Amino acid sequence: MSKVMLEVPEEVAKLLKVMEAKLRQEGAAGKSFGEVDPEGALKAIDEAAAALQCDAKRRLLQGYDVDAPRLQLAGQLHSRVGRYTATYKTRQGPVEVERSLYRQVGVRNGPTVDTVSLRAGCVADGWMPEAAVPMAYLLARGTSREAEATARQMGVLPYCRASFERVGHAVGALYGGQRSRVEAVLAQEMRVPRGTRGVSVSMDRVAVPMEEPKKRPVGRPRKGAPTRPVDVVWRMAYAACLTFHDAHGEALGTIRYGRMPRGQAREVAERLARDVQALVSRRRGLYVAVLTDGAPELHALLDEALATHAPAAKKPVRLVDFWHLMEKLGAAARVVAGEETTSALREKWKLSLLNTPGAAWAIAMALHASGKRHVVLGDGKPVHEALTYLENHGERMHYAEARARGLPIGSGNVEATCKSLVSLRMKRPGARWKEASGQHILDLRALVLSERWDAAMNLTLAPQRAEVRRAA
Repeated sequence: MSKVMLEVPEEVAKLLKVMEAKLRQEGAAGKSFGEVDPEGALKAIDEAAAALQCDAKRRLLQGYDVDAPRLQLAGQLHSRVGRYTATYKTRQGPVEVERSLYRQVGVRNGPTVDTVSLRAGCVADGWMPEAAVPMAYLLARGTSREAEATARQMGVLPYCRASFERVGHAVGALYGGQRSRVEAVLAQEMRVPRGTRGVSVSMDRVAVPMEEPKKRPVGRPRKGAPTRPVDVVWRMAYAACLTFHDAHGEALGTIRYGRMPRGQAREVAERLARDVQALVSRRRGLYVAVLTDGAPELHALLDEALATHAPAAKKPVRLVDFWHLMEKLGAAARVVAGEETTSALREKWKLSLLNTPGAAWAIAMALHASGKRHVVLGDGKPVHEALTYLENHGERMHYAEARARGLPIGSGNVEATCKSLVSLRMKRPGARWKEASGQHILDLRALVLSERWDAAMNLTLAPQRAEVRRAA
């Protein structure tokens, strides 16, 4: 068999040598195809490639180091305090780099910084953005155990569960500290799906298990009692969404928002309103619908936020969820019409609400005329409850007009947001949350589900990188 000589770059030659060594270690070198264990050989090739990538990244990071007596960092003069080896975490694994540390001149025992971390934009203690961002993404999608298992199966991010927890929350804290700035840019760059005719904004509440300190009983604690006792209590978090709709009211895409129980619900409404303002300012013809489940608090929050922060959204259509109303009318129909004709009367009312302006008031008059407001059925008075709902929210039941504009009449999008954003991630068996760490997860998960992840992470991590200049 004749041999052919090929010239290849030095790095490729190095990779081939590492692969050959790995294959010899696996006993695959020099054997025919049928004699080689495919799994072992492929694993050896992957390990060799990962080793070469780590070495290349180590060289790159070493090049970021600046060794000088003094530097200008962020406009401040810093002096060198020493030179040490540190570990930086990349997507393929940790690498060690020797770098100099600096401290601001005139600040006694102040924090030290290194040029490698500043120029690479590291997160926390030496985590490269290429590793920190996917770790935060996996933590937003599932628990830290699930994140570690997923990374292990994919053959990347060879770090422990605690690292996923720590780094994910570090990224969440960075985003939370810059949320206003990042969301302002995201609002201006928001993509409107093709065919969008209108948008709906909705807000709702969802219970979250919270860990809260428990007051210790008076006297000497019993043997084995916890030193820091806690209670797990359920508190109401807030979820909101902005949904794009076509001419038939069908959803084309959704942007989601969340706030933990101790946070300000008004903040969520204002974030929603600012995005509406950015949209309507660019697309003057967009219709806007405000959908809630009938809670007065949510009505007031959204109305105030839109009036203050979205003046371009003139005369939004305010609606209470159609299906909440139909649930109450269905129960009332059983009292008014009896079991045999309940379905017919309920269907009649439904079609009237969907197609006839002012149908809500006509139904209210019919219920009054039935004379059965105080008839008891089961544990309640269905006709009284339906009338009360109509009287309290009748001005938000213009369903026929909303449908004519291609706007939705149901709050299913925000109820789906409550489930996808909060419940699926935060209401696992045994789960309990603290305010700050829970908000990190809500923020990151909202970006993932809203398809804003890449843009938001680029904006969040950009300030981590800093210019380094040698001082004269």
